[in-house]
Amino acid sequence: MKIEEIPTCQLVEELKKREGVETIIVEPDEGVIVCESGPAIILKVID
Repeated sequence: MKIEEIPTCQLVEELKKREGVETIIVEPDEGVIVCESGPAIILKVID
C-alpha cells in the first residue's frame, strides 16, 4: 500500500500517537490563534 492511498483520517490518528506530537482540536464554531516558537511544523487538517 502506498502512503498516498491511506486516508487522511488514518494518517492523523497515527501521528497523534507519536512522541513529540501535541494535538489541539478546534471545533467548527471556535477560532484559535497559534503562537509557537520553533522549530515546529503546524498542520491544519480539515477532513
